[in-house]
Amino acid sequence: MKLTKKSHACVRLEKDGRTLVIDPGGFSEQDAAAGADAILVTHEHPDHFDEGRLRAALEANPAAGIWTLKAVAEQIAAAFPGRVHTVGHGDTFTAAGFEVQVHGELHAVIHPDIPRVTNVGYLIDGGRVFHPGDALTVPDLPVETLMLPVMAPWNKIAEVIDYVREVRPQRAYDVHDALLTDLARPIYDRQIGALGGTDHQRLVPGASAQV
Repeated sequence: MKLTKKSHACVRLEKDGRTLVIDPGGFSEQDAAAGADAILVTHEHPDHFDEGRLRAALEANPAAGIWTLKAVAEQIAAAFPGRVHTVGHGDTFTAAGFEVQVHGELHAVIHPDIPRVTNVGYLIDGGRVFHPGDALTVPDLPVETLMLPVMAPWNKIAEVIDYVREVRPQRAYDVHDALLTDLARPIYDRQIGALGGTDHQRLVPGASAQV
């Protein structure tokens, strides 16, 4: 499976000539969802869900579909009848040849005064890749490659390190990193790498790896 990092929380997975895109939001490239056969969206926040990017991808490929939670599906389903699928914790499905399991229910706490929205994570091909969205959800299966949200208004580095320790992936790649400046990146790289207990790596937007 080829994994390509796009800006912020978006990743592209390619296998057997088909493409799955996760979270092509407003902080990602305009063409982040272009060419997708299937799109997964973890939650409704605009850095993960951008309606324009989704519409462009579905209009360009009449066979493409979206899998997401209710809050997002309600905003786009009417425009694409039968192509937007609502999922929740515990669901399993196949999208563009990828086997997907849904884990999690709520976004991490930003502040007690801010209501929590729903959020789901996606476990791909039995644990090959896990993207948790905006939560530190621990799936009930081993994870080979964890997409690690390293910088957000709702987390701190101690929580990120403990999350890596709890999931115990073979490797972790940074996502949710648009708010992290290049000046601070070496601090995160050093501390997560030294304390997380796994192979911690960072891909610049557009770079790929085989997983």
